[in-house]
Amino acid sequence: MIQSNWKDYEIIATGDGEKLERWGDFVLLRPDPQAIWKSQFDLKSFKGLSAHYIRKSDGGGYWNFLKQLPSSWNINYRELTFAVSPTNFKHTGLFPEQAVNWDSLRDICQKSAGINNLPLKVLNLFAYTGGASVALAKEGVSVTHLDAAKGMIERAKNNAELSKISSDKIRYIADDATKFVGREIKRGNKYDGILMDPPSYGRGPGGELWKLEDNLFDLVKLCKNILSDNPRFFLINSYTTGLQPSVLKNILNIVLGDLKGQTSGYELILPTNEKGIVLPAGCSGLWRNN
Repeated sequence: MIQSNWKDYEIIATGDGEKLERWGDFVLLRPDPQAIWKSQFDLKSFKGLSAHYIRKSDGGGYWNFLKQLPSSWNINYRELTFAVSPTNFKHTGLFPEQAVNWDSLRDICQKSAGINNLPLKVLNLFAYTGGASVALAKEGVSVTHLDAAKGMIERAKNNAELSKISSDKIRYIADDATKFVGREIKRGNKYDGILMDPPSYGRGPGGELWKLEDNLFDLVKLCKNILSDNPRFFLINSYTTGLQPSVLKNILNIVLGDLKGQTSGYELILPTNEKGIVLPAGCSGLWRNN
């Protein structure tokens, strides 16, 4: 699944474990473990380079700012607006490759409008800064946005405001995903769509340990209990190194196999300005109701 609809984002060049990207008016050079080929020129010498994230040999890293940058700035995708800023962990607060999934889920929701005679209800787990939440809310979907990090929830609220999303369209919750789903089962709450972007490893707000290979299958199985009688989609996204799209597809087929629908597993790809070069950027598994 190649995302090629961005106008405010592009990958200029890649190689030697790095990618040169334009985010609106600014160009960043960041590490990318997939770009193991040799770069076609010295990426650090790019004339318009604004900042370079440099990894330290003992782990972590730091930004070398070559130009004065604002603490954050806005970029647009279709009619959506997001704030981006260089963080201490090399990220910017947005994953452009996810626009593929935003578009797919928006299309599903458009085609499903009115099926249950109510606005669709969607649960977004490990929701980060809310790219998918904002995209779905723009379609009139009622979104429950859950993340363990309160700082990420504040950034998600800001993105929703930038995209002019009504405050009643997204419900924000800081909680552990598994515990929240368990409580939703007891409360009898149901969702027409579920999406999740779990980390490889992490801890919940109460110190709960999460390890993807140990916990993902059980969480997906638990989530099945809060799907509505006529669910529209279930999406799993992963950036875990070595995890193949077929793994996510297998999980969905096993857990949702008794539901009518279609399951797919796919790699997320970003185009570059280099001839014949694309950059892999994670993978997804999607079940959708026929």
